[in-house]
Amino acid sequence: MSRPTTKPDLIEAANERFSKLWSLIDTMTEEEQNSLFLFEDRDKNLRDVLVHLYEWHQMVNRWHRIGTIEGGIPEVPGKGYTWRTLPDLNLEIWKKYQDVSLDSSKKMLKESHKMILDLIESHTNDELFSKKVYKWTKSTTLGAYFVSATSSHYDWAMKKIKKHIKSQKNKPS
Repeated sequence: MSRPTTKPDLIEAANERFSKLWSLIDTMTEEEQNSLFLFEDRDKNLRDVLVHLYEWHQMVNRWHRIGTIEGGIPEVPGKGYTWRTLPDLNLEIWKKYQDVSLDSSKKMLKESHKMILDLIESHTNDELFSKKVYKWTKSTTLGAYFVSATSSHYDWAMKKIKKHIKSQKNKPS
């Protein structure tokens, strides 16, 4: 599926990829779900991947509230960060959630996915995919932020999880 450019496509892609993500997780044994990744990475386990997705949902929600509802200009991607310093921001996200359990991370992500879909549903196609509708999105569309936080990010997560599953199958006994 290509990058969504309409509201129906955005909703379909977000839900389809989210469903595929959970189907993939459901194929994992309990040991695979709880074990450390066997490759060098910021994210060390499934929980880290899930809370990363969750926090990006929270960030998009915050940008949306400040920029779209309140009419302000949110600090995107975050206070004191630029798109160039995104690895530093992602490391801070990783640190923030180290005390969260895998079960909690699953619940949090499912709730935040629904929240993001509700935000998407609250907009017209033009509000989502026309440029310069909202001052804070600058030359990007609001829909592009939602695509990045949902279907594109879910693809990233599935790639990482698949790498973990493969490494678990190939590890020495």
